[in-house]
Amino acid sequence: MEGFDFTAFPKLPAAQLRDLAALRWIHSGESVILFGPVGVGKTHVAQALGRQTVRQGAGVCFAKTGRILAELAGGHADRTWDKRLRELVRPDLLILDDFTMRQLTAPQADDIYELVSERQGRSLIITSDRAPSDWYSLFLTPVVAESLLDRLINASHQVIMNGPATGPRAPPTSHRSVSRRREGRQGCPRGRATPGHRR
Repeated sequence: MEGFDFTAFPKLPAAQLRDLAALRWIHSGESVILFGPVGVGKTHVAQALGRQTVRQGAGVCFAKTGRILAELAGGHADRTWDKRLRELVRPDLLILDDFTMRQLTAPQADDIYELVSERQGRSLIITSDRAPSDWYSLFLTPVVAESLLDRLINASHQVIMNGPATGPRAPPTSHRSVSRRREGRQGCPRGRATPGHRR
């Protein structure tokens, strides 16, 4: 994570994050879960890892989880769900920011289940204010929760991010790509390249 200011986030596990910045987990198709209180730099770290991935020529999509759910819900309404799902499966790395902010409806849980299942072997970064052990109660159907979360959590590197909210907040964003590959744009559906993020 070249250029990342760890002094702004003194409580972060710097050694673990520098190890993740080597991106061996990407090549193995593993995922990363960043969890901790609001304001400790989870989104900042996720975006930094995303930019590191872009530098290696991979496609990255960054989005708020709520925006992804809205995108897929719109696909049910206009019968483009399969197409929208394929677009979210395509990037080498999908970053879901603010995961498990609130309880999921049954259709939302099903959409997340399908997205994670279809991305098996492709990496995710998930940021959450809640510990993974607290996610199960946010799903209305225990079977869906166990099937999805056991698979997701067991295949992920978990980073506990504690400490006061002393670091700078990442700029607000909704649904966008942070990459442009040599062979063309690859990122979130209907997204746009993030200004200033270059190969």
